[in-house]
Order: sequence, then C-alpha cells, then structure tokens
Amino acid sequence: MLRRGLLTWVSRVGGLLVLLCCSLSLLYLMTCTGDAAQSRGPPAAHSYQMLLQEREEQHRLYISSLKKQIAQLKEDLQERSLQLKRVQESLKTAANGLPEGRDGGVELQGGGFGEVQGAKSQQSDLQEFLRAQLSKAEISSGTRLPNEYAVVPFESFTLQKMYQLEMGLTRHPEEKPVRKDKRDELGEVLEAALHSLNTASSRQDNRVAFISSPLGISRTERDKGTLYELTFRGEASHEFRRLVLFRPFGPLMKVKNERMDTTNVMINIIVPLSRRADKFKQFMHNFREVCVRQDGRVHLTVVYFGKEQMSEVRTKFSQNYTLLQLDEEFSRGRGLDVGARAWKGGNVLLFFCDVDIYFTADFLNTCRLNTQPGEKVFYPVLFSQYNPALIYGSPEHIPPVEQQLVIKKDTGFWRDFGFGMTCQYRSDFINIGGFDIDIKGWGGEDVHLYRKYLHSNLLVVRAPSRGLFHLWHEKHCADELPPDQYRMCMQSKAMNEASHGQLGMLFFRHEIEAHLRKQKLQNPKKT
Repeated sequence: MLRRGLLTWVSRVGGLLVLLCCSLSLLYLMTCTGDAAQSRGPPAAHSYQMLLQEREEQHRLYISSLKKQIAQLKEDLQERSLQLKRVQESLKTAANGLPEGRDGGVELQGGGFGEVQGAKSQQSDLQEFLRAQLSKAEISSGTRLPNEYAVVPFESFTLQKMYQLEMGLTRHPEEKPVRKDKRDELGEVLEAALHSLNTASSRQDNRVAFISSPLGISRTERDKGTLYELTFRGEASHEFRRLVLFRPFGPLMKVKNERMDTTNVMINIIVPLSRRADKFKQFMHNFREVCVRQDGRVHLTVVYFGKEQMSEVRTKFSQNYTLLQLDEEFSRGRGLDVGARAWKGGNVLLFFCDVDIYFTADFLNTCRLNTQPGEKVFYPVLFSQYNPALIYGSPEHIPPVEQQLVIKKDTGFWRDFGFGMTCQYRSDFINIGGFDIDIKGWGGEDVHLYRKYLHSNLLVVRAPSRGLFHLWHEKHCADELPPDQYRMCMQSKAMNEASHGQLGMLFFRHEIEAHLRKQKLQNPKKT
C-alpha cells in the first residue's frame, strides 16, 4: 500500500519536472528569437536601401558614359571644322570653271556639308555639286522658256521691307519679314555682302554706303537654289557696286563682286501719244522734276499720232527730246518700234513708257543696274493705283499725286499681268525683232515682245519696283477691238478700280445703308 502511494507521488513529481523543463525551454527560445529580430531591424527597409544603392551606381555609370560621348563629339567637331576649312581654302584656289568676280574665285560664306568621308573626296564632290548648281541656275544667261507663266519673278527688298508679288488676300505688297527664318536668311546675306565689301574696301580704301533705291532682288528656283543681287552706292553719285550671291541649297557662295559706273548710261524714254492723252501734262511734270532736275541723263522720244494738237504738244517739251509724228491710226507697238529705231546715237538704253506712268529717280538707276547689252533685260512690275475717289472717299479729299504714291493693300496692287513697261538696250530690241506692228489699238504687243525675250538666251529680270507707278484713270474699251483684246481691256479695267475689300463694300452698300437706317430708328437718342 505504502509502496503504491510512493510510486504515484514519484510519477507526479516527475511529470511536474518535465512540464517545468519544457516551459523553461520554451521561454528561453522565445527570448532568444526576440533579441535576434531586434538586432536585424525591419526587413523591408533593408531591401529598399540596397535597391537605391544599385540605382545610384547605374546613374553614375550612365553619366560617365555621356561625358565620354560628349568629349568624342567635340573631337569630331574640331576635326571636321579643320577639314571644312581646308576645303574652303582649296576652293578659293582650285575652283576651275566657276564664275569669278573681281576678287576671283568662289567664296563660301558658311554652312555644313554633312559627314566627311575624307578631305580629298569631299573637295571633289563639293566642287562637282557647286558647278552643277551654278550651271543650271539663271545667273549669267537666261533659259529658254515656253511662255510668260514659266518665269520665276524676283522679290525686291531693303533693310526693313520686302516687296512681293504673291500676296493672296492676307499678305501685303510691302511688308516686314514676319517669319524668323526669313529675317535670318536676309540677315545672313547682308552680313556676307558687307563682309565682302569691307574686305574689298580695306584693300582699296574705298568706302561704300547703302543705295536709297531697292537694296536688292532675290528669287528661289526650287531645284537649284536662291539668287541674290545686292547693289551698294559709292562715294560718287553715279558709282555703284553689285554683289551676286547664290545659295545652292547649301553654303552661300559669292559669285560676283563687280564695280559699276552708270555715269555715261543714257536712257531714252519712248512714249507713244494719241490724240486723247489726258495724262500727258502730268507726265511732263514728272519728267521735268525727275529726269531734268534730278537725273540729267535722260532723253525723251515722243511718237505722236495725229495733227490736231501738234502746236500744243511742242510747247510742252523741254530740251533733250525728239518728237516724231505719225499720221495714222494709233498703235502702241508701232509707236514704240518707230521711236526705238529712230535713235541714231549708238546703243542706248531704252525705257518703254506710257503717259499714265509715274517714276522716280531711283527707278531710273534700277533700270540701268538691271540691264546689260546682250545679257539682261529688265521687266519691272509696277504698282498700279486704285481709283483715288474710292480710296479717299470723294474727289474733294484726293491729295496731290506725289502724296498718293503709297504702296499699301488698299491703295493699289502689283500689276504682274502687265508687260508694257520695260528696259532693254536698243541692240537687244533690234536683234530680237522688235514689236509686232500688225497689232492695232490697245494691248497684246507687249506680251509678244516679252515672249520673244523668254524664248531667247537673254536673262529676263522680273521684279517689283517701288519707284514705278501706274496712275489711275478711267479706262475706255472700244467696241471696235477684237474679242481677245476687248476681254483683256475689260479685265484690266476691273482689276484697276478698287481692292477686294473696297469692291465688297461697294457691292453691299445698299445692305449697309439699310442697316444704318435701321440702327438710327432703333436708337434715335444715339444719333
């Protein structure tokens, strides 16, 4: 009995000891695990720190790579600049077959040429390219053209203004360059021209100044390049210098730098006159003021059709004139042809004009500078005046003629469909065959002559001239004209009356007046 009780007590004590040992072991294990966790810290923060260190190392490597690339590009740029400089120097001495100015050679004014395959191959390719572009462009000679619509006209420009033909309904005949690239283009051309002039002037000790007439003309042929002709005036009033620059869709090239002296260049102005020349008095006032008092190197030839007003016509002339009389039906082509052939004083510069034309002394210089016997003829685009009564509201508010000569969208338009006013030397006019004298009356003869020049090898300079104006006058289209001439006359009459906006106001004037009357009835206090 006692033995059984002892065994029971021993077993209970052993169980308690085992339970106590397990408890102590579990407590010890929990304590150690907690200390280890506290010593390691949060597992997520440790991962982020490792990721940031890895990314930072990647950025350092990328920046180092970019620095190496930049350094390599700088070295390549310096190398190619040296190669380009060697090409420019070689072209100045070895540009065989290219046009030369007085300074000689073809001078590159800037620009890049793409990747360089080697100095020798680049020089050869560049010279071939420049020769090809120059040979295709109309610089020293003209190109045979099929008709008047194939001509690429020039644009005139000064330091501040551009004079353009393609206006549409939003642009203006005279405006400042709006686009930055256009301003930069003209700025580069002027800078190159001035650099060339200053270089030449430093060698010759000859100062130059900008001309007061249009500074230059330019035109772009899409498959060739852009041609610029800039004119500067020297210290003498009749001494000029012309620079011809050509951009063959690449670097700008100096083609010519020539000195021009217009002191002895006489202009023979030929004017056909009919019995009903109402504008002749105004024309003679313009002639005396500009040609006699300002220029002094002009001869006037008037071809008069009729006898009735012969005495009155003679009293209107001053010195240095020729009066020819034709007792026959008026024909503009016939009169100009007779006047040109009647000159016996050598190869004079001819200016075919009409009595309704007003010109300035600057235009006479432009006429001299844009013509050359056997090479160039000048077809200026004149600015045609709208009806002054519509421009200024009524005949009572019309100012003097000199104050009406304003080039604006509401005062006139570039008469780009007219070819009657032209400058050419007498030898070129005779060699081309002159006018078609079979054409009678108004219109047609000027287009035929213009097409003859286009079909020849002469260069036709077609550009707007800010010193040449067509004065408005009421136009009469005779019923006796053939259908084609009558249609041309009526088209000219419609174009000559008013601007697009002014014609619109005239067309809707009844609607406008009705609106104003309605406004007065609705708001009598305001009126």
